[in-house]
Amino acid sequence: MKFLRFEHHGKTGFGVLESDGVVRVYEGDMFAGARPTAQTLDLASVKLLIPCVPGKMVALWNNSRIQIESLNRETPKEVLWFLKPPSSFITHGDSIVYPVAHTERVVLEGELGIVIGRKCKNVTPVEARDCIFGYTVINDITSQDIVKRDHTFPQYDRGKGFDTFGVFGPYIATDLDPMTLRMRSYVNGKLQQNFPVTDYVFNPWQTVAEIAKTSTLYPGDVICMGTTLNAAPIVPGDSIEIRIDEIGSLVNPVIAEQRVAPRVEGDMRVDLAAAA
Repeated sequence: MKFLRFEHHGKTGFGVLESDGVVRVYEGDMFAGARPTAQTLDLASVKLLIPCVPGKMVALWNNSRIQIESLNRETPKEVLWFLKPPSSFITHGDSIVYPVAHTERVVLEGELGIVIGRKCKNVTPVEARDCIFGYTVINDITSQDIVKRDHTFPQYDRGKGFDTFGVFGPYIATDLDPMTLRMRSYVNGKLQQNFPVTDYVFNPWQTVAEIAKTSTLYPGDVICMGTTLNAAPIVPGDSIEIRIDEIGSLVNPVIAEQRVAPRVEGDMRVDLAAAA
């Protein structure tokens, strides 16, 4: 099943994508006993929203075997992670805003996303399987120059936390084996990344269990599993696609941030004098 959230005639809802672009509307709680209704909508008639509303998005670093070998890095002994803020979240069709005044190198990072389905703390990898609701597509947009700007402190949260840099969706796929999946990243239709989930050092269940040792995971929280080599640069005007065939395609245009000068209403002294 592929769950999604949507807006239709000013109201938000959720449902399951059926064949031929039809959305079966559901009711209740997506993560606790969601129930199908008799209502269906054409996918083309709704605005897609982020497929869940995470309390937090946890993202991994240095989790690709190929990347570790190619860059001569040390294989991590535990999951290495950072957080992306809710203000960064967008989904399929939304614009990635390139903050041209603040950064000079922004890249895409195609990744698998884990969506948590139940409260999770201090679990084993076997128990973690039951805490996973499903999987989604991630584009962990990164300002590489900001991450590396201060040699005393790598700024992962800042460099990856700009508004619109937490791209995920548009669906959450359930009832699939994540170890069979493959991520592909494209810039303007040109393939940039192509790697399988089996390239990850830590599999999804190990990842959930490791993170839950530190931070309680709640339904709707999202974990980004990390990327591989060829995190391609992007610029305004580009069209970006991250694709996992069994889940869907996440497509976004890139635009330049527009800085609007503050409006000046006049000399305060004159205004005060007029008011007197």
